[in-house]
Amino acid sequence: MSLFRTKSLDDMVASAQSIQGLKKVLGPLDLMLIGIGAIVGTGIFVLTGTGALTAGPALTISFIIAAMACAFAALCYAEFASSFPVAGSIYTYSYATMGELIAWIIGWDLMLEYGLASSAVSVGWSGYYQSLLSGFGIALPKALSAAPGAIPGVETWFNLPAFLIMLALTAMLSIGIKESVKVNNLLVAIKVAVVLLFIIVGYKHVQPANWQPF
Repeated sequence: MSLFRTKSLDDMVASAQSIQGLKKVLGPLDLMLIGIGAIVGTGIFVLTGTGALTAGPALTISFIIAAMACAFAALCYAEFASSFPVAGSIYTYSYATMGELIAWIIGWDLMLEYGLASSAVSVGWSGYYQSLLSGFGIALPKALSAAPGAIPGVETWFNLPAFLIMLALTAMLSIGIKESVKVNNLLVAIKVAVVLLFIIVGYKHVQPANWQPF
C-alpha cells in the first residue's frame, strides 16, 4: 500500500472500457474549437495591451516565445496521449508514471487551476458586459461591480455580473455536452470574426515609426 504505487496501462484501459453510459460525442473539429475558444478570449483582447506596456513593440517576440512554449507543451501532451490512450489528462499520466500521491496532488492542482481560470475569465466577461451597458448609459452600483478591494479607493462588495455569468455557464454545461459545444462553436466563430475584422480594418493604420525602440 505504497503512496507511490502506480497503475498499469492495462488496468486503466480495462477500467475505462467498463464504464457504461458515457459516449464520445465530440469530433476533431469540436475539440479544436474548444481549444481555440480557450485561447481566444480575455488574453488576446485585454492582456495584449498589458504585455505591450512591458515588452513595447517587441511584444511580437513575446508572441513567438509563447507560441514555441505552447508547441512544446502540445508535443508533450500528444506523446503522453498516444502512450496512455485513457481519459484523465495529466492526472492519468502522473498515476501511471509517478504514483498515487503525485496523482492526488495533481488532481487537486487541476481543481485549483480550473477554479482560478474560471474566476479570471468571468471577471473579464464582467468587464466586457459592464462596458456594453455603459454604452447605453447604464451603470451598475460600484459595490456590485467588482470584488472587495479590487478598485482602490472604492468600496466594493461583490462582482454580480461575474457571478451571474458563471451561473449561466454552469446551467448550460449541466444541460449536456452537445449543447455546450454548439454554444462554444458559435462564440468561437464570433471571436475569430472579430479578430479578422480588426486585422482587416487596422492594417492600413499601422505606423512603423511606433516600432521604435524595438
